[in-house]
Amino acid sequence: MTLATSTTKTADFMSPSTGPSSGSRLYWAMADVLTITKRNLIRFRRTPDALFFSTVQPIMFVLLFRYVFGGAVKLGGTLPTGAKLPYVDFLMAGIFAQSISFGGIGTAVGLAEDLQTGLIERFRALPMARFAVLAGRTIADLVRNVFVIVVMTAMGALVGFDFPTGGLAFIAAVALWLVFAYALLWGFAVIGLSASNSETAQVIAFPILFPLLFASPAFVPVYDMPGWLQGFVTHQPLGVLIDATRALMVGGPTASLVGQSLAWIVGMFAVLVPIAVWRYRERS
Repeated sequence: MTLATSTTKTADFMSPSTGPSSGSRLYWAMADVLTITKRNLIRFRRTPDALFFSTVQPIMFVLLFRYVFGGAVKLGGTLPTGAKLPYVDFLMAGIFAQSISFGGIGTAVGLAEDLQTGLIERFRALPMARFAVLAGRTIADLVRNVFVIVVMTAMGALVGFDFPTGGLAFIAAVALWLVFAYALLWGFAVIGLSASNSETAQVIAFPILFPLLFASPAFVPVYDMPGWLQGFVTHQPLGVLIDATRALMVGGPTASLVGQSLAWIVGMFAVLVPIAVWRYRERS
């Protein structure tokens, strides 16, 4: 009797003629997203070693660039106060870029593992919203990015970053990073859904990330790069976002750069979300 009742409710939910109102469908879809998000967050909690080492890597980058390479990088800019720009202030925007970019690889690897183990197929057999698996995974990874950014902010303060433009501008920069990070996670979802296994997903992600991260103003000024490279560095999405958030964090013109960053973010969502949903339907 219980099974029959459950089956009837499922049929009603899926039926366009007898199903619930659009508001009710939206409610249950959001409930599905939250359930999948919680499932992925629990997985993070049960693998603290993975979260620990994903946090250690950007900390090592902070220390490496701050104390090993920082003295070799000559900066021409100044802070709004007129003081010479310390390399640690220049560095922090690049560290945020490195942290959220490399951290997103977990999205690709996790989705590839779920496909490989057949978990996605089991999700498809349930009466749940199709996009919940992807939305839940990306939201959970966004929460992880929030944790990493908090750690990086504390680490930056420890090595001398003193928030030259104040707390509100820094919060605005962090908000811009998080929105960009969420758009980027959908790109990693496409990679994970296109790879044959988790190892392949990781191999695919790195060659895409490295040119965007290291051919950018993350760690060295653009004017020190070859002229033929500067155009790409200045206008590629990660480069634009680094310049925008650096201007918010240490001072400088922001309106144009923030506008360009938001345009890239909207474009990424418009392209990557439909592709990810299409790949999910094709692979599952």
